Amino acid sequence: MAACNTRKIAACLLFAGILPATAAAGFDECIGGIRSEAISRGIEPATADRLLANVTPSERVIELDRRQPEFTATLHDYLTARVNEARIDKGRALLDEHAELLQAIQRDYGVPGRYLIAFWGLETNFGSYTGRMPTVQSLATLACDRRRGEFFREQLLAALHLVDERTLEPEQLQGSWAGALGNFQFLPSVYREHAVDADGDGRKDLWDSLPDAAVSAAAFLRARGWAPGERWGREVQLPDGFDYGLAEREQPLRDWRDAGIRAADGGPLPVADLEARLLIPAGADGPAFLVYRNFDVIMRWNPSRFYALSVGLLADRLIGAPPLSNPPPAEEPLRIETVSAIQEALNTRGFDAGPVDGRIGSNTRRALRAFQADAGLVDDGHPDPDTLAELGIHQSGR
Repeated sequence: MAACNTRKIAACLLFAGILPATAAAGFDECIGGIRSEAISRGIEPATADRLLANVTPSERVIELDRRQPEFTATLHDYLTARVNEARIDKGRALLDEHAELLQAIQRDYGVPGRYLIAFWGLETNFGSYTGRMPTVQSLATLACDRRRGEFFREQLLAALHLVDERTLEPEQLQGSWAGALGNFQFLPSVYREHAVDADGDGRKDLWDSLPDAAVSAAAFLRARGWAPGERWGREVQLPDGFDYGLAEREQPLRDWRDAGIRAADGGPLPVADLEARLLIPAGADGPAFLVYRNFDVIMRWNPSRFYALSVGLLADRLIGAPPLSNPPPAEEPLRIETVSAIQEALNTRGFDAGPVDGRIGSNTRRALRAFQADAGLVDDGHPDPDTLAELGIHQSGR
């Protein structure tokens, strides 16, 4: 058995089988509760038994959950891996190949084809890999884990419904480590609520029918509030001496014009009746963006700012937009332990960073900006080396 480090010893022992009387019993009890709830919701006992009877927890799923790139990568590394020339070239070819289908979808749902192609590219590299991990095992593992158990419990129940309703066969339940399915990686609850039989063959097939998959993706986006005719946002240029305390603020686009913000090429911002929020995701040395309501819709697909930026930027590149005028600097990623130490230090100093979870969210960014302003640093909410030093935090390897 590989050595267990002190931070992961409980999970390590659990999956090594050293705590069978407690951990295994706890998992079995969790699954028993899910089975009972499934039956109370109308799922046939035979379906629940068929899918849950021999399910076991997966160490690999827990490992992947704890190191998602949305939380551990830098913006530079994240965009480099996802918005690259190979993906742009392939996406442009697919945009042309499926132009008729995509134009019909835009007419019916208001979602331009370039966004659907971008989602497709980011989720499964245009269908080249939709995942082969057993969905029920993945969802059962996460449903019985403390971090997001309730959310994944609902996804597991939705997966059981998909089989019980004859939408899917049990052998089709293979996908990502988090239980996502098909070309656009729909979670089971999204599959149930938004999948569409667009080709009229009597099945909602999100693997082998691009019409079904693409229309379903557009239906989901529209249901989440997609605004036809609006873009996701844009890269912008900040004026000298800009007040970084304005980051994350949402206000009319005209107010950002008045604050001296210009388009990335130096031209004026458009005159449009839009609310816009300013993002500075890699700190003062990186790119700045004004994002609109469709950006928030993208985040309802995946609640990561890096992911939403990747979708928007890739969609723009597919129709000829240039690369970022100010690409994010190369940095060393912050370890989850370092982020936890940042949150603890901020909370100790009276800057409310929220729960210590090792993930930089809105509370942590807000606390960082307040701390930086108090310390006389650039208050961009980015944990750069100067900020870490002021907090008394050292990340080995930096």
